[in-house]
Amino acid sequence: MENNKPSVERVVTAKSGWLMLVFNLGLIPLGVAMVIVGIIMIVVGEDGDAPGLILLGILLIIGGALTEVAAAISLFGHFTLQPNEARVLLLFGEYRGTVRRSGFYWANPFYSRKRGGSGIGNIQVAAAAAKTGQPPTVNLHSRFSTKISLRAQTLNGDQLKVNDKRGNPIEIAAMVIWRVEETAKAVFDVEDYVSYVATQSESALRHLATDYPYDHGEEDEPTLRGSVDEVSEALKKELQVRLDRAGLVVEEARITHLAYAPEIAEAMLRRQQAEAIIAARKLIVQGAVSMVEIALRELGERKVVELDDERKAAMVSNLLVVLCSESETSPVINAGTLYQ
Repeated sequence: MENNKPSVERVVTAKSGWLMLVFNLGLIPLGVAMVIVGIIMIVVGEDGDAPGLILLGILLIIGGALTEVAAAISLFGHFTLQPNEARVLLLFGEYRGTVRRSGFYWANPFYSRKRGGSGIGNIQVAAAAAKTGQPPTVNLHSRFSTKISLRAQTLNGDQLKVNDKRGNPIEIAAMVIWRVEETAKAVFDVEDYVSYVATQSESALRHLATDYPYDHGEEDEPTLRGSVDEVSEALKKELQVRLDRAGLVVEEARITHLAYAPEIAEAMLRRQQAEAIIAARKLIVQGAVSMVEIALRELGERKVVELDDERKAAMVSNLLVVLCSESETSPVINAGTLYQ
């Protein structure tokens, strides 16, 4: 497989583990029997002075010992795969294929069970942990298993502090559901595909946050707060492009935390409260004007009282005060005539 070329997965079928188990277990008594027969032949040959019989006995003992060693080595070729698991077959560094079907199998016992890693990604993780004073959660000389889980996995990202499209500092976090699609790419094209998902998820989320305002966008402009489905779909598409190199599929990507940064949260809260008050006042005034209009029209149509323009203006003023006041108003009753 050439360097810097995308790896291509080859699905292969391993031998049945049950048949090979019977064969390997049969080799053990066969080897013991060969050793016993060889010893008997040597004893008989020495008693009868038969060099050929002694030589054959020695050969049987050696063959029995080799049979026992072969049986012991062959037993290491057995492996099991659960549903949604796969195993990458590596023989002395060469990729031979991937077994994807669940079951009990046997393969060449010299197939590697671990894939060596340079540990570069782990060194970066350890350096980041050192800054926070926490011990590293990885082994700098770790070797990755050739058995790969194909199940859906969930990444709950940390809260990130970024600037939105308008430059406002915000806190944002996302959840990503992903799975391995092509095992060869996941194992050979990236150092550690789990760390790769975490790194690319953070990078994609930071880039996404700069493309959208937190809220109050232009007309028909999507925002992080108001266009959750659209933003989640955009995050999923961008993350899928980044993870294609590792043979991974993004099932779902969704923002789980969104808030203004603490240094501007109080100011933004006051702005939101002011906007809510303005919107409520606007609605109250619109309702009050409608009610005054209905009252004047009903009085005119039913001819309950004749009002000139000055009295209508006074009535409108009084009704608006009553309807738009925040606190309960106390009416003043005029006991005289209308014009006193």
